[in-house]
Amino acid sequence: MPAPDDFSRKPEKPLFALLDRLGIRTTTATHAKVFTVAESANVKTSIPGGHTKNLFMKDKKGQLVLISAHAESQLPLNQVHRLLGCQRLSFTDAPLLWDALGVTPGSVTGLALINDQAGRVKFVADEALLAFETLNFHPLRNDMTTSISRRDFLAFAEVTGHTVTRVDFTTLGAD
Repeated sequence: MPAPDDFSRKPEKPLFALLDRLGIRTTTATHAKVFTVAESANVKTSIPGGHTKNLFMKDKKGQLVLISAHAESQLPLNQVHRLLGCQRLSFTDAPLLWDALGVTPGSVTGLALINDQAGRVKFVADEALLAFETLNFHPLRNDMTTSISRRDFLAFAEVTGHTVTRVDFTTLGAD
């Protein structure tokens, strides 16, 4: 079996197949691997829409949380747990990320909900991101960016069995 970060295994193929079956149209750009929002700055200039930062976290009881936020949003992570009804959140390690979402660090994405077939992950979306008509995510690999309409992304999340918890991080940070 290829290593998780060996993209020759084409982790995006099942994702694109599902999107096609659902009649969801996307566009995908290939680019150099990017691991942070800062590194993706050059990629963003040529791709319109809301760009994301995605965080995979857990609390002490093992509740897994995936947050997809606008790349420029400030996330008061020391407060979000109260809103979600869980304990304080911390970042997970690469093995848990792989086990739960089938992606590697740098490739975390809202589109990885396709791999959470056990329904272990609570999904949180930033209202600032959802203000855009077009959303941009890695398609399970960090050398591509896939653009999808907000409406279609929300439908995709629902098809994968996930409720989208919408959070206005600007209001949360005002406390």
